[in-house]
Amino acid sequence: MQHLLTPEQAREALDQQGKSIADFAREHSLDEPTVYKLLSGRNKGRRGEAHRAACLLGIKRGNLKPALCLPPATSSQLRQ
Repeated sequence: MQHLLTPEQAREALDQQGKSIADFAREHSLDEPTVYKLLSGRNKGRRGEAHRAACLLGIKRGNLKPALCLPPATSSQLRQ
């Protein structure tokens, strides 16, 4: 089962992949401000495009496969 990411972990995963938030939004046909709001915690991703974006970021469970996963350093920290 996929572990959910915090917004901070999602940002870190994007950094490790060398992707900007804008790149991620374009790649998944998402509204860029919506992704920024999710990652800053100003939007909870409860419905519509925000929900789809949260699922793709791995912040929420849904019927979409997350496009991001835990960075290796973060997953080892969780085991400790």
